[in-house]
Amino acid sequence: MTQPLQNRLSTFTAQLPERELDAVLISAPENRRYLSGFSGSAGYLFITGERAHLATDFRYSEQATAQAAHFNVEQVRSGWDWLIAQLKESGAKRLGFESQAMTVGTYNGLLNAITEDTELAGVSLFPVADLTDGQRSIKDSGELALLQRAIDASDLAMEQVCPTITEGMTEREVAWRMEMAMRDAGADGISFDTIVAAGPNGAMAHHMPTDRVIRRGEPIVIDMGARVAGYCSDITRTVVVGEPDEMFHKVYDIVLSAQLTAINTVQTGMTGEEADGLARDIIAEAGYGDNFGHSLGHGVGLAVHENPRVGPRSQDPLELNTVFTVEPGIYISGWGGIRIEDIVILREDGATPLSKASK
Repeated sequence: MTQPLQNRLSTFTAQLPERELDAVLISAPENRRYLSGFSGSAGYLFITGERAHLATDFRYSEQATAQAAHFNVEQVRSGWDWLIAQLKESGAKRLGFESQAMTVGTYNGLLNAITEDTELAGVSLFPVADLTDGQRSIKDSGELALLQRAIDASDLAMEQVCPTITEGMTEREVAWRMEMAMRDAGADGISFDTIVAAGPNGAMAHHMPTDRVIRRGEPIVIDMGARVAGYCSDITRTVVVGEPDEMFHKVYDIVLSAQLTAINTVQTGMTGEEADGLARDIIAEAGYGDNFGHSLGHGVGLAVHENPRVGPRSQDPLELNTVFTVEPGIYISGWGGIRIEDIVILREDGATPLSKASK
């Protein structure tokens, strides 16, 4: 296990006494990978102060052994027999579980397995949705390097494909070109379904591409991301074929001003709500407050949406080396939308954009 992974696990286990937990069951794929290095799609981590155990099935046991060298890897079948054994061996009584990543059915099965075993009398389950998510918001140097590779891939795709968009192309065609370009630039895949929203479709913040034909002079919102070694990027640009009209210039300038103001003035110690207000106030003062209905941004890492949350009700602290998006937008029914999004990292002297594509 590399030193960063050892450090992550040590930081994680140090939280257990503070939370009055004896052990934690990790089921969220991003958290499983973050703590162990294992990138397979199935498995659980059982972690105490003294043990790090990874349970997975036949498909991934060899991969898990190679990737999670600091974990004891056990090949298991379906069911909770392996966990029951771990609870008995460790003597753990207070077991945390990731409530945000476990279905009601899975939870009920786990609870039944524990309560039906008389040797586990006194074992209790405690939800810990934020235990690893909060830790992941601070990126180490290795994570930042992978994030930058993902960001560079989507930047390059945006720079290459946007100049080739012509009247008559469809939204689907543009989306496919973007996805191919990200792959060609080194991405393992896309981090979410690419959004291309032309004309009135741009009024829907998360419109999915259709066969609608792009017309000259209308706004085209393009929101996309690449994935490299598990780490995600997320970028939005709004472009136009031909000459933009007066409305486009007006709305674009408001959104750009809001975005640049937020990037240039956000500081460590602010809450997500305070950072959101930096951009939201500008849009509201311009008369479009009701047309900016989503949060200013979100953390990015192994998940495309993670901590910190940067929105009007978020009390998440913006700490040193947190990475998040800044993506204000204005959406007007019947006309379209404008959104501009970059990923930034918060340093001691403020936010530094990691996205470089022209806007």
